[in-house]
Amino acid sequence: MFEQKQNYTMQDLAQIVELLRDPEHGCPWDKVQTHESIRKNFLEEAYEAVDAIDLKDAHLLCEELGDVLLQVTLHARMEEELGAFSLGDVTTGICKKLIERHPHIFAGASAADPQQALDNWEAIKRREKHRETLAANLDDVPKALPALMRAQKLQKRVCDAGLRPDGAQVKESLLRHAQALCSADADDARALLGAVLFDAVCLGRMLGADAEEALTMEAEAFASRAKAADQDAAGARQIWENAQTV
Repeated sequence: MFEQKQNYTMQDLAQIVELLRDPEHGCPWDKVQTHESIRKNFLEEAYEAVDAIDLKDAHLLCEELGDVLLQVTLHARMEEELGAFSLGDVTTGICKKLIERHPHIFAGASAADPQQALDNWEAIKRREKHRETLAANLDDVPKALPALMRAQKLQKRVCDAGLRPDGAQVKESLLRHAQALCSADADDARALLGAVLFDAVCLGRMLGADAEEALTMEAEAFASRAKAADQDAAGARQIWENAQTV
């Protein structure tokens, strides 16, 4: 019998998920879920937590972090049922990783500033994952990342390997692809749009602008214009005018 109380711990959460997943007495929905069936839920909960951060809403963030933690516990429980690993293995693994990748805290190394601490982390991560080649570095970038974020990470790792693009060539490529896109038919549009976006990510990265953040800000500006516009033709035109255009 599960004891209900005012405050709960990680152990309580693990027990609740175990009860929900019980093959005989568990929740009809929870007990039949798989990694694949709730994969999108994990992404959605993570994005909702990020949204709470952007809103600077501590109460909402607390709730959304709980939803993320539920996803972690569910996936760990599924693997425990298969005999692969447990939630304890997950917490042990992350604790060991944090200790290993912070030698300036736990092993007497030094990190004079945040950048050096990050460089230490990345160097240790490359050794752990045996990312000695560019191919290994590129294969390590998750395919499930948002496309703009993934493109930027791939470009950065190629640049870190010494293969840096020429700024003028990137600008010329962006203009060429954008012009071709304007007159493209449906068959060519997707490939050309991809090239325009990839070039734009590259140019933005060279200028120190994060592509994912930039598009998020522009989407918010677009939504604000749409909500504020009058319902006449002039107002409709203003909705589609880029706020940054001069």
